[in-house]
Amino acid sequence: MADEARRGHLELVGVSKIYPGVRALDAVDFDVRPGEVHVLLGENGAGKSTLIKMLAGVHPPDTGEIRVDGDPVRLTGPEDAEALGIATIHQEMALVPQLTVAENIHLGRPPRRFGLVDRSRMRARAAALLERMGLDLDVDAVVGELGVAQRQTVEIAKALGLDARFLIMDEPTAVLSRSEVDALFGIVGDLTERGVGVVFISHLLGEVAEIGDRVTVLRDGAAVAQVPADTDPDELVRLMVGRSVDQQYPPRRAEVGDVRLEVRDLTARGVLDGISFTARAGEVVGIGGLVGAGRTELVRALFGADRYDSGEVLVDGRALPPGDIAAARAAGLALVPEDRAGQGLVLGASVAENLGLATLADRTRAGLVDLAEQRRRAADSVRRLGIRVAGLDQPALTLSGGNQQKIVIGKWLQAAPRVLILDEPTRGIDVGARAEIYELIGELARDGTTVLVVSSDLPELLGLSDRVLVLADGALRGELDGAEATQERVLALAVSADNTSGDDDA
Repeated sequence: MADEARRGHLELVGVSKIYPGVRALDAVDFDVRPGEVHVLLGENGAGKSTLIKMLAGVHPPDTGEIRVDGDPVRLTGPEDAEALGIATIHQEMALVPQLTVAENIHLGRPPRRFGLVDRSRMRARAAALLERMGLDLDVDAVVGELGVAQRQTVEIAKALGLDARFLIMDEPTAVLSRSEVDALFGIVGDLTERGVGVVFISHLLGEVAEIGDRVTVLRDGAAVAQVPADTDPDELVRLMVGRSVDQQYPPRRAEVGDVRLEVRDLTARGVLDGISFTARAGEVVGIGGLVGAGRTELVRALFGADRYDSGEVLVDGRALPPGDIAAARAAGLALVPEDRAGQGLVLGASVAENLGLATLADRTRAGLVDLAEQRRRAADSVRRLGIRVAGLDQPALTLSGGNQQKIVIGKWLQAAPRVLILDEPTRGIDVGARAEIYELIGELARDGTTVLVVSSDLPELLGLSDRVLVLADGALRGELDGAEATQERVLALAVSADNTSGDDDA
């Protein structure tokens, strides 16, 4: 498509969207110009997802209009948006797990020859696109066998393959490593130089000035401000939440209890290599490393979700059988997974049903569930965690990401865990909800719970942790005291390939 044809202007003019009991958007004006990155900020539930779904053709506005190149348009479905050159990367990935990377990238639009799918050309196109993104990914790999970060890169490649005039990116960097983020930002820069307008949604305020030109802030369904991308992050937070939020981390405890969790020489061929560490009652232990370092594989092995070949996991001195989730739960372990939608929730079930999942067996007698007790405890969890819901019967899929994450955490808190494992607990969550989760982690530690936190957000990892364990290539490369750890020291260990001495000055 010629550069001249790309020149365009995408606008929302006075748009509103009303759902039963909720005004999701209220007379919002928003636009993206040729060659710019317009960042959209707001807390979970502020209306961001509703706005981009309008642009993607998923939901029509109840009032106002959408304009392309100054002309009103009617989007009755995603195909109408794509026909106008609007491509969207949604936060919840729309991939087919059974298909390959190449097939997913060309989903619904495969290249054809003589009426048949031209698989050679499809594979070549996919390989070229991934190479352009700086990604080393097998185009013949089955998507369902990929990790979350790799699936996200496939979703991004699929959208970029549309050769769009306007690209909408909803949390595209949430599961990417820094090198992958740099590659993505380079692609975005190439696109804007060619006149593509980009709408970029992120909860990582450090990315705003790096990638953006303008920022629109949504709050409670209204556009409350439009400011330059280099606006001070503290001011952006104030605009988002309507007040100043000090993103304070829980104070580190001067004293912790006895060893609660002990891991001895944990090994899984090709995944984990002789990992040993301890964690004490009331201690917050961070687990850092680059994507692919083995962090998620480690915590899944601890919880019994994945088997390992050798080594031991002990809770209060008692060894757990490998690959046995029931035994891990009985010993007091709980795991909040990184993929909350796919592994942490039953999206079609209600808030009350999801909050009761981890303790369902405890409240079942003779095949009958004590529903009254389930609802009472669910109501307690909603109050304690500040989960914003219309009612206990609201489907989990209709909630914002932050509220969904609170439900996943809340269901395990009902089981009173002795060891709570949080894998990327604040990914895709706004600053207000983050502060609430940080406060909860501090409260749990003060009450004697052992907390393990896996996080790709280095400031978060350092701010929360009493100690930081750093993995690389499936091995423990070092351990840092939380008070002395720095981003530079964590990264030095994370990129080390041969340092196994635990020297934190690597």
